[in-house]
Amino acid sequence: MSRKIIGYILTIAAGVLLCGCANIGNPSGGPRDEDPPYLVAANPPDGSRNVERTSMTLTFNELVNVKDAFNKVVVSPAGRPPRVTSLGKRVTVRFDSLKPNTTYTVDFADAIEDNNEANKLRNFAYTFSTGETLDSLRISGMVLGARDLEPRPGILVGVIPDMPPEKMKEDSIFTRIPLLRVGKADDRGRFIIRGLAPGDYRVFALKDNDADFRYSADTEEIGFYQLPVTPATESVTAFDTTWNIKTASVDTVVERLRTRYLPNDLLIRSFVSLKRTQYISRYERNDSNRLFLKFNAPLQALPPMRILGDDMSGTVTETRADLDSLNIWLPERLAARDSLFMAVDYIRSERGKAPYMVTDTLKFIRKRLPVPKKKKKERKISAADSLARITTTFRLLGETPHEVWQPLEIESATPLARLDTTAIHLSVYKDSVWRRLDKGVRVYVPDTLSPRRLAIDYAWDYGGKYRLETDSLAGTDIYGRPTLPLEGEVTVRNADQYCSLTFNVTGLEPGMPAFVELLDTSDKVVRTSAVEQGRAFFPFLTAGKYYARIIEDYNGNGVYDSGDFETGRQPETAYYYPKAVNIKKNWDKEESWDVFAMAIDRQKPEAILKNKPEASKNRARKKQKEYDSEEEEEPFDPTANPFEERRNPTRRNY
Repeated sequence: MSRKIIGYILTIAAGVLLCGCANIGNPSGGPRDEDPPYLVAANPPDGSRNVERTSMTLTFNELVNVKDAFNKVVVSPAGRPPRVTSLGKRVTVRFDSLKPNTTYTVDFADAIEDNNEANKLRNFAYTFSTGETLDSLRISGMVLGARDLEPRPGILVGVIPDMPPEKMKEDSIFTRIPLLRVGKADDRGRFIIRGLAPGDYRVFALKDNDADFRYSADTEEIGFYQLPVTPATESVTAFDTTWNIKTASVDTVVERLRTRYLPNDLLIRSFVSLKRTQYISRYERNDSNRLFLKFNAPLQALPPMRILGDDMSGTVTETRADLDSLNIWLPERLAARDSLFMAVDYIRSERGKAPYMVTDTLKFIRKRLPVPKKKKKERKISAADSLARITTTFRLLGETPHEVWQPLEIESATPLARLDTTAIHLSVYKDSVWRRLDKGVRVYVPDTLSPRRLAIDYAWDYGGKYRLETDSLAGTDIYGRPTLPLEGEVTVRNADQYCSLTFNVTGLEPGMPAFVELLDTSDKVVRTSAVEQGRAFFPFLTAGKYYARIIEDYNGNGVYDSGDFETGRQPETAYYYPKAVNIKKNWDKEESWDVFAMAIDRQKPEAILKNKPEASKNRARKKQKEYDSEEEEEPFDPTANPFEERRNPTRRNY
């Protein structure tokens, strides 16, 4: 019996063993390929001279693709781009024609990537010359938005030869002469301009919307380096470190000489000019009572206007702070006319011309309501509808709880011709009773550009409850319609819900006017405070997360001023506080801010950075990276130096 049992056990064990051997698993495939492709051959070779052929072939170590070649690949000297194609391991560049005795540089940026994992080959360029001389100098740097310090990926950066000041000022030379040699900024805003001959150059950044390599439109984003730049080289000692695979320690350190190209730390701050060719871009009459005008650029003052065949008496003009659009309310005599002709006088400024006065005559036609095809059953007009046609209304603006530092605001539906401020009442709720306030209440128009708004100000109590009331007939609009009564209640925010923030600012030049802009998590301005004696104070804040930037206010006008290429004025300089500030309720917080403690390209917190570099976008993915087998450990990389600090050569404190 025991022999039979042993035989059964052996048979079962053999069967299990055979089944295990027959089980087919999925191969892991090895670690993910994270290395970009590299060039193994070029025809003609990189750096060749006396090149006559117009077709070049570049061969890489693996299958490659060229992504978005039209937008990413740029060629110096600037001109018509070549045709760039890829097939297998080869990339072909075909020119229509080549200039004699010229150094050509094909800058691929990060357009070349491998076929399988899309690993990008960054900062790759191919250079050759059609003459005996190969120009090899280069300059590099970074382009950031002047106010928001955002990297400007894809912006064109180029040079033109420096000229005497009188020639540079002749109609702004960059508007007539295209860029000579160019490069494009990468995802961090970094750029390299290659193939430069010895000499002095002017450096420009340009969002070249029309691909003419010139500053040809006011709407194009532009930046310029203030001083001429002279490219040069120097020899520096570099250290190559070899690592021991088994011990993970340094094996050997080899010194070698290499060439450094200077300058390599240019910072160009880009901006869009506020100077525009002025004209009326849109005008319309949406209803019988109002005319709307939209200008291409902000106005310096309200323009002279006149109605042909009549006058402007009784009209009310409403606009915004930047005076780029107008709403004109018409009195009854003008509103009743089917068509109106208006003459508008304004100053037009064009590039290269002195400002001059122009007059535009505009025709406004009252829109007629469409006639219904079928006669609908007449609806009985209610008393409320009848009352609405012969009256106008107020509405209470703002949200609750009300901020203790802000006035209440109300807005009339139409402009008022008469207002009795004594018919506006404010009451406070105390001891379970509403008590009318007779003293300390101020009623005024806060902004003459918005005449329909009224402000009611008072020394509000924290947590106080207030009621605003307007009597019937408190006002009459320009159409003779009286106002209906208004009643609204607001509660002021409690004191323990507020907090304050103080920045102690250091690093600015003595006497430099400056102001701090407090930002929300969307990089939008929440509040502004001037820097006085090194302090910027923000009271009455609500709890939350804030960011900040400081503006060097060169002209002391309290607002940010952009640059002007024609006059050579740079935009006002901005710096970011490099971290978020979290403020709690009923808490006063102080932060020390050394403006130049961190390099300018590192200052803006990544959380509010819109143009994030590719490395930042992939950081979360790298943290969660997995291989095909979850149990497989990450292989040791013998070429990695864990002690190496990778720094941006264009980084510099400004």
